[in-house]
Amino acid sequence: MPLLAYIIIFTFIGSIASLVGSFFLLLKKEFTEDFSTKLISFAAGTLVAVAFLDLFPEAVEEAGEADVFLPALIGFVTFFFAERFIQLFHHHHGHGEKPTTLLVIIGDGVHNFVDGVTITVGFLTSVPLGITTSFAVAAHEIPQEIADMGVLLANGLSKPKALLYNFLSALTAFSGALIAFFFGSFIESYLYFFLALAAGHFIYISASDLIPEIHEKYLEDKKFTHSFIFILGIAIVFTFTKIFGG
Repeated sequence: MPLLAYIIIFTFIGSIASLVGSFFLLLKKEFTEDFSTKLISFAAGTLVAVAFLDLFPEAVEEAGEADVFLPALIGFVTFFFAERFIQLFHHHHGHGEKPTTLLVIIGDGVHNFVDGVTITVGFLTSVPLGITTSFAVAAHEIPQEIADMGVLLANGLSKPKALLYNFLSALTAFSGALIAFFFGSFIESYLYFFLALAAGHFIYISASDLIPEIHEKYLEDKKFTHSFIFILGIAIVFTFTKIFGG
């Protein structure tokens, strides 16, 4: 199958995950919260595993004598400042005021765009790496979209309109994936840099957003369950990597 077909199919799967997250919020609140919290643990495990077991090793292999840790740090710090900028924007709208609908949609669109680029970088390296990267993206998209959908509904949007906005923001993943593909020759020339950048992106999401939520919110009697799900996410990526390679 042509590489572009792989990229389109697996970016589509990631976009479907976004819509699945949106639809889940229309179900019973108790079920949605329970499912979402478990998926956060699973997503944290898969993101960490893909970063350290797939993206970093591939970056080191491609780099030769070049430094892979600096671009990973750049990726981590870039997403730190991007998140700080969004929080600062919220702050200027007043304490306790809900985030604006437009900001949520733009933030989600940018996030999905970067996910699309990351998926393409994975496939430009190898098909197995592209698949594991897409898998990690899809895993963290569902709880992310549940949260975004909740904000849109809280800001007064109707359910159909909130679903439409989430769908439109999900489409930016295709923009990111296709732009990265058409600049593929440039990306392949600096593939180690983009692989390490993607690793920094995944590590930031897991370490800054997902793992702190696991530590903060889960009750004592559920800690074992979420720890097990976290390890399960790592184990699945590890097994896939060992069987199919990076």
